[in-house]
Amino acid sequence: MKIMVAERLKDLMDEQNLNQVALAKKIGVKQNTISAWLLKKKEPCITSLWLVADYFGVDIDYLVGRKEY
Repeated sequence: MKIMVAERLKDLMDEQNLNQVALAKKIGVKQNTISAWLLKKKEPCITSLWLVADYFGVDIDYLVGRKEY
């Protein structure tokens, strides 16, 4: 299974016209953390996945690529 967090996160950010700095402030993480996720340098922990999923109103399964919107 291919983890799709970077792709899904980028799409969600684009839909809401959010940059990395804005998203980081909204979910309480550092901008370089968002950057690392988008560049696939690291994957978000479960707590971060919850924050992202709750902010965008999506399921964690969507973020990781287990299901579609």
